Amino acid sequence: MPVAVVTDSTAHLPEGFADRHSIVVVPLHVMIDGVSGLDGVEVGASAVAEALTQHRKVTTSLPTPAEFEATYRAALRSGADAVVSVHLSRELSGTWNAAVRAAEAVGSERVRVVDSRTTAMGLGFAALHAATAATDGGDCVDVEAAAVLAAQRSQTLFVVETLEYLRRGGRIGAAAALLGTALSVKPVLRVADGRIQPMEKVRTMNRAMARLVEHAAETAGDEAVELAVHHLGSPERAVELANRLEERLPNSQGCLVSEIGAVVGAHTGPGMLGVVVQKATTGASRGN
Repeated sequence: MPVAVVTDSTAHLPEGFADRHSIVVVPLHVMIDGVSGLDGVEVGASAVAEALTQHRKVTTSLPTPAEFEATYRAALRSGADAVVSVHLSRELSGTWNAAVRAAEAVGSERVRVVDSRTTAMGLGFAALHAATAATDGGDCVDVEAAAVLAAQRSQTLFVVETLEYLRRGGRIGAAAALLGTALSVKPVLRVADGRIQPMEKVRTMNRAMARLVEHAAETAGDEAVELAVHHLGSPERAVELANRLEERLPNSQGCLVSEIGAVVGAHTGPGMLGVVVQKATTGASRGN
């Protein structure tokens, strides 16, 4: 393809999707008790969930500009005319900034970096839509626009068992003050304007799942949508949530179910459930 599409491992594309759509994934780093590994390559979700349950120290770090630069140059050497690099929100990580620095080193006329303003399959769908535009013969501007539009038309919702992991990683501020730390509360959150924002608090995980379905239905309206469900260590609940979504959203074009990766899992904790609603982009205006 004339345009190579790059993303990072927080997109958590289902297994095989990156290869199938010729998307290059640059992994973030996960450290468990000081031992570093690559997200999704050397450290998986199950290892992080186990470490968190055992109260071991889990931290994350972003790829270096040198790692991104090497990826971009390899894509260009392999025949791409340009690269579109789509990443998680700059409000949540320095990954976007590292990619921008690498793009400047390679040449900004050949590498465009997109801030998806989201993460998980909100980012994943943006990368997939960019890859589709590239496969269809789009140039760098077309592919970038496809990624931006998809990101604008997605909504990421999730619930966590506790806010402790988000608090430790510095990913919440106002959310912690609003929702408190009561163990009986299940916080329902969303990614909006690039940041994690609280929506409401409920008393049980079953009620939280019901609210995720209701919010997803409100987001979708009567439009055709793609859906994704993420979880960390809760496969049965994830399947149940996917089934509820399919029943409630008749215009769904399918629901992907995948365990969240090590990096996002480290900040959300075991038991997390998430839903991504991707509205159709065909015929949609940039303002939607």
